[in-house]
Amino acid sequence: MRFSIFLATLTFTTTLLTFISPTRAQTPAETAAPLRVAVAGMAHGHTSGFLQRVKARHDVEIIGVAEPDRKLFDRYAADFHLDANLYHADLDEMLAATHPQAVLIYTNTYDHRRAVEICAKHKVPVMMEKPLAVSNEDAHAIAQAARDAKIPVLVNYETTWYRSNRAAYDLVHDRSIGEIRKVVVHDGHPGPKKINVQPEFFAWLTDPKLGGAGALFDFGCYGADLMTWLMDGQRPDSVTAVTQHFQPDVYPHVDDEATVVVAYPKAVAILQASWNWPFDRKDMEVYGETGYAITVKRDDIRVRLPNAEEQLQNAKAVPAPYDDPLKYLRSVVVDGLKPDGPSSLETNLVVTEILDAARQSAALGKMIRIRK
Repeated sequence: MRFSIFLATLTFTTTLLTFISPTRAQTPAETAAPLRVAVAGMAHGHTSGFLQRVKARHDVEIIGVAEPDRKLFDRYAADFHLDANLYHADLDEMLAATHPQAVLIYTNTYDHRRAVEICAKHKVPVMMEKPLAVSNEDAHAIAQAARDAKIPVLVNYETTWYRSNRAAYDLVHDRSIGEIRKVVVHDGHPGPKKINVQPEFFAWLTDPKLGGAGALFDFGCYGADLMTWLMDGQRPDSVTAVTQHFQPDVYPHVDDEATVVVAYPKAVAILQASWNWPFDRKDMEVYGETGYAITVKRDDIRVRLPNAEEQLQNAKAVPAPYDDPLKYLRSVVVDGLKPDGPSSLETNLVVTEILDAARQSAALGKMIRIRK
């Protein structure tokens, strides 16, 4: 009798403890099927950062890599423990064999057009590393391919996911600092040689055909993207640029210093793109009619509002999926989110227009008016 009571009590207690024991709730990324992605090219230096991040994620699965240089793939495979069976020499063949939900493009910029056109043939959405294209002609060809295939094309910038930039955008759009009058954007680092980028990355960054230009395209694109976003996609009236060669022995074929003035009817942006900064930097100053916002690295912002002193603030967290490129890609591909803002194709068509005009302006030594 006592033994029966003991067993009943033990069973009840175990059941109760099981019921009330705290367990960690799984995140949506852990419960949902991972996004099946393929990689097109590995010549972009940001490939390593992507592979490093993906190792710890449950929401993304790499199902194929298309890279014509087998040695380059093998190097990354050794560094990040990639399965040799992921390898394909040809993008078209890989897409036919693997059927990914999306393709991440890590080629040189010149090859973006061809990669998108092949993905469009297979109706596969695309996210590429900045910038969109080396020319207006290529940018519009990409847009046409995307329209014909009805696929989203996204452009990934590191600065899109910065809390500080989102905070500056919000201050502009809630009218806290008034209408934009001037924006100054600083982007760059000491140069690809000094920071020891990968040899395949250095080769095309310093090739005017494959990269579009030097620092002008490599880092001018960030400021053009942010300004276009801040201006709600408005195209400028004119672009004036000066490019310089401070390190001609290192970068004989492309500029290493670029200053671009982008003029609007009631605002101006000054983009300072450089391979000569003493340190890495990606920051901007936004001046409105009544106040200003100056971003400080990724998470902080200096703000001065009317009748107040300047304050250094920690920018609030950006809500998902606008805080991470792969979350954003998943939301577009799986959930049907309409692309907008800094990553959207529409924004980046304007970005390419600015960069193309800047290159013309520097070559001709005159202001380039934007046709409306």
